[in-house]
Amino acid sequence: MSTTTDSDQRPGLRAYEDSIRLPFDQLVAQLREILGVRLVAYIGGVKAARSVSAWAEGRGEPSEQDRDRLRSAYHAAALLRERFDVVTVQSWFKGMNPMLRDDAPATVLREGDALDGARRVLAAAKRFAVLG
Repeated sequence: MSTTTDSDQRPGLRAYEDSIRLPFDQLVAQLREILGVRLVAYIGGVKAARSVSAWAEGRGEPSEQDRDRLRSAYHAAALLRERFDVVTVQSWFKGMNPMLRDDAPATVLREGDALDGARRVLAAAKRFAVLG
């Protein structure tokens, strides 16, 4: 009898599940491991890296909109991390992306409408994960 779940069989499903189920402090800690503290701070709308460390330690949270942005960033980062190394995922978040009108995914998440930005970035991440 198999003990695998649907999330083990469908690429990206685990990333989605974790993005909505993880407690915020754990999500930020894991996102910081993938993207680095500066990129997480940028997406989260803060200048100081110590704010990100505080969130990862369970001391405070950003605004609801910035929490949503960070959950979306985690979803995309974890999805890409299933296939690529950390350096590639970081480069993807920082680099010009033709699917996003040559904007960087991190910029789209930070500066755009939270829901629309999340949709666009996740579509671009899924495409990159499939096509490379």
